[in-house]
Amino acid sequence: YRFFEPVQSTDGYDVIEAVAAQPWVEDHRVGMVGISYPGISQLFVAAQRPPGLAAITPLSVYDDTARGVVAPGGIFNKGFAFQWAKEVLDNAKPEGQGWTKTVIDRGDTTCSENQRMRLENVDAVAKAKRSSYYTRSIADPLNPSLFVGKIDVPVFLAGAWQDEQTGGHFATMLDRFTGSPHVYASLVNGLHTEALISLGIFGRYVEFLDLYVAHRVPDLTGAAQVVPILSGSVTGVDGLSLPPRRTLGSTYDEAKAAFEAEPAIEILFEEGAADGQTPGSPVPRFAASFDAWPVTDTFDTWYLGDDGALTGTPSGTGSASYVADPTTSPINTIDDSANEWAADAVWDWEAPPAPNVAAWVSDPLSADTVVAGSGWVTLHVASSVGDTDLEATLSEVRPDGSEVYVQNGWLRLSHRTEVADSPSQGAPLHTDAAADAAPAPAGELVEARLELFPVAHAFRSGSRIRLTIDAPGGNRPSWAFDTIADGEQVTISTAAATPSALVLPVVSGVAVPAGVPACGALRGQPCRSAAG
Repeated sequence: YRFFEPVQSTDGYDVIEAVAAQPWVEDHRVGMVGISYPGISQLFVAAQRPPGLAAITPLSVYDDTARGVVAPGGIFNKGFAFQWAKEVLDNAKPEGQGWTKTVIDRGDTTCSENQRMRLENVDAVAKAKRSSYYTRSIADPLNPSLFVGKIDVPVFLAGAWQDEQTGGHFATMLDRFTGSPHVYASLVNGLHTEALISLGIFGRYVEFLDLYVAHRVPDLTGAAQVVPILSGSVTGVDGLSLPPRRTLGSTYDEAKAAFEAEPAIEILFEEGAADGQTPGSPVPRFAASFDAWPVTDTFDTWYLGDDGALTGTPSGTGSASYVADPTTSPINTIDDSANEWAADAVWDWEAPPAPNVAAWVSDPLSADTVVAGSGWVTLHVASSVGDTDLEATLSEVRPDGSEVYVQNGWLRLSHRTEVADSPSQGAPLHTDAAADAAPAPAGELVEARLELFPVAHAFRSGSRIRLTIDAPGGNRPSWAFDTIADGEQVTISTAAATPSALVLPVVSGVAVPAGVPACGALRGQPCRSAAG
């Protein structure tokens, strides 16, 4: 067993063809469904182009195993990715699953011999730890963003920005499905299960399957019965119901034409804070639709100024410093025994103490400001020991003094070299290659761009945008980092001659409802009293 080994893709191809050949399969074409690993595997299988495949619906996936999950910014993720891989590898050991031992004890010698072959399994965790860099021969075959262009069937993809397992970086590959005739995406704030349980997504998901796999006029009767049970069992909220969907047409051709006439990209905002719903329910408050991803090519820049100010022009003269100590914050933002998917999840999102963080806050916004896409932070930065690990946290400070988590980004400073033809819509993509490693002289400023993972969020008029930079950790429920940060002093320039800045993709024309969501209502976005 190896992680997404080629035989899994060819097995998937064979399964599609075997099922499509059955006499009970209408038109001898089938679709794929699944979330997480069964969602990601669809990208691998569909890239093989099995003739019997009608469409795929990958939910809660990622774009790049290495940069999106295992080592974002070049920093090894020893949290969910490590724990998941370890469990899978343990199950793949000889007799690692109990039923195989039972079969062997009954005298099945073939099973026994097959199980001994499991001694040849590659330890994927040890392999990942051995390499601090992106090695193309190893990582490229596990990078779906490089081969989703081979997929030639319709695609419906859904995922959450704050996904605590697969990370939420998936949106950067949405414009790379160049071979698919139709690509639809529903994007939402929230957690790993959101793509499956959101009542704002489920209806569109079923319509897609009816149209592109079953070739029939969509019928949500069954979905209306299933999704309240499914969503309620995950979140603990009773009384949920599927919102009514518009009638697409009386015939199949009319329904398909109506569906295809709608914008392909739907962004659901403020999941968990829908009016009239229990706080934390998997229901969005409002939505906006767009024809393609990325949804904007407009970027607003806030400069990191003196005295912790985010300003519209580079006018500072000094710098800000902090001590990079990852031990001053909890490793995760939720207790291991807690259920982060529950509507009433209790978060432990703590602000790092002042010596261990540098922070900047804008003036109150004069209008609602909607961001959607990948942003970045440009830093002129120095470490007292040369290299360091950086974590950027974007949040909203509201007029009532509460602070809401929005998104993160990470970078090991020596990994700052960027891919020349970055595909990330303006945001940096780092090579993470050993040959490009660029250690910084101790105490000397260097320029680096740190990508913020893609996100969509409505900053309300009167709120302030806050950016914090510190050592990695304390902002995700299931991610933890094998960081080199160990007490060094990190200095960030705020001088106009060597400017540092926050750059965010800003979308105009989105109607934002009045009133901020209740603190703690937004799914996947913890809320706390604003730090000083």
